[in-house]
Amino acid sequence: MKIDYLEFSSPDLPATKAFFGQAFGWRFNDYGPDYQELADAGLAGGIAAGPPAPPLVILRTDDLEVALARVTEAGAAITRPIFAFPGGRRFQFREPGGTEMAIWSDR
Repeated sequence: MKIDYLEFSSPDLPATKAFFGQAFGWRFNDYGPDYQELADAGLAGGIAAGPPAPPLVILRTDDLEVALARVTEAGAAITRPIFAFPGGRRFQFREPGGTEMAIWSDR
C-alpha cells in the first residue's frame, strides 16, 4: 500500500516504526532517535519524535477488507468502521503511536 506524501510525529517512534513495517511492509532510514525517514512508502517524508498531530493521511487500496484486517492485526484501533461516501468506501484507524489515518477504496 502506498501514500503520496507524509510527515508526522509520534511520541513512540519504535512502536510507530514497528506498526508500519508490519502493516504495510515499509522500511526506514534511521536519522537518530528523533527522526525516521520513510523508505519504500511511495513518497519522500518521515516521522519525527513528538506528540501526534494532524493531518489525516489517506491511503488507497483495492481491497478494503484485507486492509482492515492487516491494520487490526498489526495493533491499530479502528476509530471509524467502514463507511460509504461519494466515490467509494473507507475506514479510519489510530496506529499505536496515536496518529489517525484512513484507508479508502473505490470498490
